[in-house]
Amino acid sequence: MNAQMERYERQVMLDEIGEEGQCLLQKARVLIVGVGGLGSPIAIYLAGAGVGTIGLMDDDTVSLTNLHRQVLYTEKEVGQPKVFHARERLLSMNSSINVQAYNERLTKKNAQDRVADYDFVVDGTDNFATRYLISDTCAAMGKPYIYGAICGLEGQVGVLCAGSATYRTLHPDEEDTLGMPHPGRQVVGVTPAIVGSVQASQVLQLICHYGEPLIDQLWTIDLRTMQSFIIKLSEHV
Repeated sequence: MNAQMERYERQVMLDEIGEEGQCLLQKARVLIVGVGGLGSPIAIYLAGAGVGTIGLMDDDTVSLTNLHRQVLYTEKEVGQPKVFHARERLLSMNSSINVQAYNERLTKKNAQDRVADYDFVVDGTDNFATRYLISDTCAAMGKPYIYGAICGLEGQVGVLCAGSATYRTLHPDEEDTLGMPHPGRQVVGVTPAIVGSVQASQVLQLICHYGEPLIDQLWTIDLRTMQSFIIKLSEHV
């Protein structure tokens, strides 16, 4: 095993990954939209796994209220742009990967250009409008969209735009979401840690072609009871 593979020795030992899967990870390009509570664990575990190119897109700055859940950041970064510190943190963990930082919000003007450069798009956002935009762009360009959302002690994950289901399958009427509060504002730190880790796991499955990814399915969890369910979205399309 060469030095590059040695870093990933513990996961390469798995039949689901192996050296072939590790090579696929190194070639993969993943865009993370939103580098906060969900984006932090997503980015950390994808970087640790050796995803070759990771894009980070966020126009926000670090605030003190972020720190109980956004584990990419420290008190020293309060008031500073997230994406640059997130990039620095990921490269300090794994200098062999490429990390692109986009200090901007995903908009209708830049969505196609940004998404075109990546194989997968992962949702680290907290608002409906951006999710519709991610989904519509991914559906039009044939890119899998790894959706995740949190609220309090509940979370959900699904793989959209890779089968028949999109975000509009979950929320058909976009006008109904206008003016609704951001669903992730009330949250305990472990909720995005768990949900973001499941999203990262879905990305690894899709890249390495193992298991049964949540394509056209929605996984939900309630951390008050630890009950989880998988809903087949294709039945509701």
